[in-house]
Amino acid sequence: MNAADVLEISRESVWVMLKIAAPLMLTALVVGLIISLFQALTQLQEQTLTFVPKILILLAVFVLTIPFMSNTLIEFTRELMAKAVGIGIGGTG
Repeated sequence: MNAADVLEISRESVWVMLKIAAPLMLTALVVGLIISLFQALTQLQEQTLTFVPKILILLAVFVLTIPFMSNTLIEFTRELMAKAVGIGIGGTG
């Protein structure tokens, strides 16, 4: 395994991480923006108003995106294991 292989695996790892985190992060951004706008318009500055809806919506999005996340991780792991076998990592010799 040379430096190019390590760099490629690292790059792929970052992309997988971004693909998995993107739905939750974008949802948190949109919900936070909507709640902030609502608070600014109504002059309500209740702390629980920010956290409770965001947590509930993020939980729902997480449950809905579990199949996508697991498929992405499984595909990445299979590719990584195939590369490890092709390169010869973890051999008995």
